[in-house]
Formats: sequence, structure tokens, C-alpha cells
Amino acid sequence: MDDNRPIFVQIAELIENDIIDGTVPEETQVPSTNQFAAFYSINPATAAKGVNLLVEQGILYKKRGIGMFVAAGARSELTNKRKQQFYEQYVVAMIREAAKLGITTEQLSEMIRKGDENR
Repeated sequence: MDDNRPIFVQIAELIENDIIDGTVPEETQVPSTNQFAAFYSINPATAAKGVNLLVEQGILYKKRGIGMFVAAGARSELTNKRKQQFYEQYVVAMIREAAKLGITTEQLSEMIRKGDENR
């Protein structure tokens, strides 16, 4: 919890990241809101708000008396959502800036290839 976004949004994103990278596979239980609250030293209601955000999106579902679980297809759905966000947030901005600087598509592609080789 370290940026200006609401804490509940950060909790939801942490859960999303764990689903995307396979740490929490589909159809497995996620930690309880009390566990999130204790681990991150936040109010349980704040943790619940983050979890409920993902329930509303169909990423998590509740098994009464047991807890919250990752829905089937959640990883694919989240990955597609993040790819779209990546495109909108980074790729479009990069293309606009490249156009301002007179960088051609070929030059931009070469820059990306070089950057990929260096990671």
C-alpha cells in the first residue's frame, strides 16, 4: 500500500496480480478479508471492499460459509483486461510521442527489439 489510489483498489489489484501470475489458480480460495486486513494493517471493511470489487466483476465468487474463490476463466479475463489497459496507457502514448519526434514505425520497432534484448 504505497500510492495515491484507494487502498481497496490496491487490494483488488494485488489479488488480480496473484491470479494473473498463477500464484492463486482458478477455483482456489483467496485469503479472507481478515487475513488481508491483518497482513496489510488495514481495516477489515477496506479489505472487504477490495474483495467485493472483484466479486462484482465476476473474478471472485463466494462459497457460503467457506470463503471467496477465484472464478473459472478469471485469469484469461484479467489478462485481456490488462492487455487493453497496457495498450491504452502505454502503446498509444508511445506512438503519439514517436510521431511528434518523427520516429518511423520501423525505428520504433527496432527500439522495442533492442529494449527486449536488454531485459
